Amino acid sequence: MHVARTRTHTAWDRTLSPLAELTPGQELVVETAEASGGQLDAGSDPQDLLGLDFGRLNPVTGPFAIASARPGDALVVDILDMSVGGWGWTACIPGFGLLADDFAAPHLRISKITEGSVELIPGLEIPLAPMLGTVGVAPPEPGPHGMIPPRRWGGNMDIRHLGPGARLILPVGVDGALLSLGDAHAAMGDGEVAGTGIETDSTVRIRVDLLRDAAPPTPVVETDARSHRTGRALATTGIGPDLMQASRDAVRALLDQIVARSGLSPEDAYLLASVTADLKISEIVDAPNWVVTAHLPLAVLD
Repeated sequence: MHVARTRTHTAWDRTLSPLAELTPGQELVVETAEASGGQLDAGSDPQDLLGLDFGRLNPVTGPFAIASARPGDALVVDILDMSVGGWGWTACIPGFGLLADDFAAPHLRISKITEGSVELIPGLEIPLAPMLGTVGVAPPEPGPHGMIPPRRWGGNMDIRHLGPGARLILPVGVDGALLSLGDAHAAMGDGEVAGTGIETDSTVRIRVDLLRDAAPPTPVVETDARSHRTGRALATTGIGPDLMQASRDAVRALLDQIVARSGLSPEDAYLLASVTADLKISEIVDAPNWVVTAHLPLAVLD
């Protein structure tokens, strides 16, 4: 199945009709739109940022129902392959970003994307590292819910490791799960501090599966050797308005994973995390919720 990027929505809502129903184990090719929803193009200039309609930002393709998925299950999404467009944009959007008070004027860069690199600024190239900023399922609470803040159910998490070779495990909140994805980046740093990565469109091949009655408290990510700057790793998440609490949640979730996978005691799992795991702020701009991830090299559990 191949779904075009024109079939998008801009809010999370459990009442949305699915585009299709997928069976566990099925593969799907999904096109995603760039994050402005068509409000910017390769010829845009900084003044175009002043007219952005935030209600049209971060369109996601979907939703897709997963046959037999029910609350309490875990939805497994494997990102098998991913390609991005030939151009992207990165911006200082007035009022948005970690240092919004320091950078109040609109500023825009249109990047040229090639097979292995991105020219962010003329003469300055960075490695191409495609990833999906937004992957999530419908919240069980009545909607609609805004697309920008991430939640326990995933969404706009901006975890830069969600690229080719990554596995994302999401808790299912409603019957059918209602999976949607979008907000591709050609590259992005942890935190996405200016509020934007290199925003672009993409074509993504995924596979979905279910783990019955195995919903994690918050999303879990596994990466393979293809992951840029990470390699094989396990990452757990903490999502909420308090960075300290999100850090605790991410570490507690990591300890649960270590104990379940290794048989270590919680105390030894805590020590292992302290000497091998890295806490990262994956997203700190999508108010009111931030994302902290706790990353453990999978080699230590081999």
